[in-house]
Amino acid sequence: MATLILDNGAGTAKVGFSTDCEPRIIPNCVTKAKNVRTRIFIGDQIDECKDLSSLYYLLPFQKGFLVNWEIEKQVWDHMFSKDVCQVDFNETTVLVTEPFFNFPSVGEAINEIMFEEYQFQSLHRTQAPTLSCFKHQADKETSGSLFGTLVVESGYSFSHIVPFLKNKPLKEAIVRVNVGGKVLTNHLKEIISYRQLMVMDETYVINQMKEDVCYVSTQFNKDMNISRSKGPLNTITRDYILPDYTHIKRGHVRPPEDSGKSKGDEQMIRMNNERFSVPELLFRPSDVGIQEMGIGESIMHCLSLVDEELAPHLLNNVLITGGNALLPGFQNRLYQDVRSMACDDFDVGISTPQNPITYPWHAGCDFSLDPTFPSLCVSKHEYEEHGHNICSQKFNVSSTSPS
Repeated sequence: MATLILDNGAGTAKVGFSTDCEPRIIPNCVTKAKNVRTRIFIGDQIDECKDLSSLYYLLPFQKGFLVNWEIEKQVWDHMFSKDVCQVDFNETTVLVTEPFFNFPSVGEAINEIMFEEYQFQSLHRTQAPTLSCFKHQADKETSGSLFGTLVVESGYSFSHIVPFLKNKPLKEAIVRVNVGGKVLTNHLKEIISYRQLMVMDETYVINQMKEDVCYVSTQFNKDMNISRSKGPLNTITRDYILPDYTHIKRGHVRPPEDSGKSKGDEQMIRMNNERFSVPELLFRPSDVGIQEMGIGESIMHCLSLVDEELAPHLLNNVLITGGNALLPGFQNRLYQDVRSMACDDFDVGISTPQNPITYPWHAGCDFSLDPTFPSLCVSKHEYEEHGHNICSQKFNVSSTSPS
């Protein structure tokens, strides 16, 4: 029987069979384009759109929780169709991820849709950090058995700090920071709209720009001073050429030696301290009035909630996943912050997988090959007989609130 792995993130869904080498990464949204009035673009169909300016997004997730089933169902229909995965529901087990502290009603709706509408043969629901921990432990087992793992997942809607003891999440010590990639993109849009050019409708373009030019600073004040310099002394400033979707199909950074005035009809945004001050929100959200701890502080808070004996083990085995881990300098800054706050006697060990976005999906593939996996799934027959009760018994998902 085939196993379909669906890492259903709020920004992108990673989907594919456990036998595939890589997942398909599909935007988890429905998009409308201003110049194409006749159709909507579901998931990765947006790649077919010629003009990506002023896109209007319909998102199934709000604040990290699945609230719009109509949209999610359209995206899933597209993913399971012959265009993407071509799923034979009667012969397929599906593994779906959901966030920690998901509402029970959302979990029940996933059960209903997977079994009653799609008619999957069996289902397993879990969380992405749980899968990441499973794979990380398995990969590291050669170098001696690991006692505990601390998974930092920083994604689209929020960042979770999840401590694991022997592959089991310690739910009373999970910390959530309500800052993710969406907050960074929106903040960057506001700054640029205020300082240079009105871009409040250009979420797609500004998100690309964030990914192309932003980085996490390890010396914030020093970089701030450099960004105030004029001319060649300012090594931080970059000119970003915006796409016009006739000649320039995608925005790009102009090489530093060519910086200066825009050429011809090019529209240009000059990125200076925005390059590092926007990702700084992950580490100091209070700078813009978000009453949250930064990721470094949250890790220390999380360690204060676990047993004293376990804390040093967790601190020496931190795994970073999620899209924000791709920001240059993210791991170094996190190490610097945690090292400065942690006890001198403890070692700090932080690692980032090669692709932090698809890591939980690959972990799901490995988990589906584990001998215990079939016993953790609920079959269609069991669901018809026992309903949601059997699902809540078998799936390791909790609805208690985070710290």
